Amino acid sequence: MKIVVLDGYTENPGDLSWEELGKLGELTVYDRTSLTDEAEAIARIGDAEIVFTNKTPITRKVLDACPGIRFISLLATGYNCVDYAYAREKGIPVTNVPTYGTASVGQFAIALLLEICHHIGHHDASVHAGNWERCADWCYWDYPLIELDGKTMGIIGFGRIGQTTGRIARAMGMEVLAYDSHPSDAGRAIAEYVDLDALLARSDVVALHCPLFPETEGIINRETIAKMKDGAILLNNSRGPLVVEQDLADALNAGKLAAAGLDVVSTEPIRGDNPLLKAKNCIITPHISWAPKESRQRIMDCAVSNVKAFLAGSPVNVVN
Repeated sequence: MKIVVLDGYTENPGDLSWEELGKLGELTVYDRTSLTDEAEAIARIGDAEIVFTNKTPITRKVLDACPGIRFISLLATGYNCVDYAYAREKGIPVTNVPTYGTASVGQFAIALLLEICHHIGHHDASVHAGNWERCADWCYWDYPLIELDGKTMGIIGFGRIGQTTGRIARAMGMEVLAYDSHPSDAGRAIAEYVDLDALLARSDVVALHCPLFPETEGIINRETIAKMKDGAILLNNSRGPLVVEQDLADALNAGKLAAAGLDVVSTEPIRGDNPLLKAKNCIITPHISWAPKESRQRIMDCAVSNVKAFLAGSPVNVVN
């Protein structure tokens, strides 16, 4: 049984082990495979029967050129880089890792918010630059500081990650609103479900935790931003295309929104012409909400379990 990992570096830059996966077959791990050169992916897969990918596309052409493929697993939750419908036609199950980052992504959303509220990184740099030593007063701050107790967070998409963020927000004294197509009792224990317009109008902080579907693409745009409170804060560590980036940049530059905290953008890595790079009060981090070692170990463990279940004849986490 030959197993190929096409792009393993972000999952395991060296602090985890592929040993358990290697016990299941003849394993080859590539750090990176071209996202655009299908020939490279085809050559690397060769006659392998099991293929793992994170972001490397497995297209119709790749599937046709590699008839030995019997099983595909993502090293992630999202699976849009695989032509999973065509894989289904060919009888190839495609699986993902559905729940590995719930805690870390929720935690990171709050980290973005706290950085906006306190500018800890800036003030630390300021102290190390000698500004406190030279200060005439015993303290100073270069930005307005924001207390969250009593304010309202509205969360668009209230599944596992949204609920985790909501629980942390409640622990800080915030009221939590939720907009989701499938309300649940677990969600009701944390938040008040409202429609989207009500959420936008009432929230001091709007957090995006919804998947990217045609109906959610661009859900934050000029029209929906206009419905938000003046001075509201936007958080997005879900999917970049949920936001129309020029509209968000315009709102930040005009002062309609006070700040944005983003861990995702529409094209990744970010392009130099992205308008958010020059927008006021916009924190951008390089898609790392998912990346604590604990989360990546869960990916590794689930990847091994996915293969074992397939080999046992009962595949799990199948998305096609």
